[in-house]
Amino acid sequence: MSTIDDVWIMQGLDYDDPDCIITVDEMEAYIDQVGFLPLFRNEIDDFSVEEVTASESWWTGDDSDPWVWREVIARRGNIAYGKLFHNKAGFISKEWLPYFANYRRDGYDFDSLYEDGKAEYRAKKIMDLFELKDEYYSFELKELAGFGKGGEKNFAGVLTKLQMQTYLVNVDFRQRINKKGMRYGMPTAIMKRPEDVWGYDFVTSAYDEDPEKSAKRIADHVKELCIDATDEEIRRVCL
Repeated sequence: MSTIDDVWIMQGLDYDDPDCIITVDEMEAYIDQVGFLPLFRNEIDDFSVEEVTASESWWTGDDSDPWVWREVIARRGNIAYGKLFHNKAGFISKEWLPYFANYRRDGYDFDSLYEDGKAEYRAKKIMDLFELKDEYYSFELKELAGFGKGGEKNFAGVLTKLQMQTYLVNVDFRQRINKKGMRYGMPTAIMKRPEDVWGYDFVTSAYDEDPEKSAKRIADHVKELCIDATDEEIRRVCL
């Protein structure tokens, strides 16, 4: 994606290109096939949802829109979605999630990470809320963890880091509900711990592997998919 005169220009395919993915089911199958995929174009060529979908389909709001697909795929619960690639959105298949979790967490559950002084108190204030229930609107996390006016700062940055570390994923987008029980406004991200989606044993199933071995596994896979990708590009985008 590039910006020209403040207009987003998508760098994708023509709709009638035989390689173009045109349905959400095809997209979900493709992500399962490649293992993990950023949403938007990045430093690694041909390694994004943007580059394998029709440029004209974005932002249409209908069933052909990849921006809508991200909501559908997140909601289905077969693939992890969130800010998972260099602080930007993307997908990780269930097969690859344990390796990302092992590397990104350095083999730590969040409580152990915090106890060892490797996580800040603002992140703990967010993660502690998930001991009370298993999912929250993102705006609820901001309010309940004490961010906002007169409170803690940089909620977006802290929440993004927790996603990058795979402690939280975006599992749905829903409208708010008013006091009359009616939905209103734009859909808002719903956040959840991956352990509450796929189970603790599954998410942590690669913890016995050295985190650096998991990183190499990820990097080697990208090299198989994108032979021209450099080690530095892979590090910046995926690790």
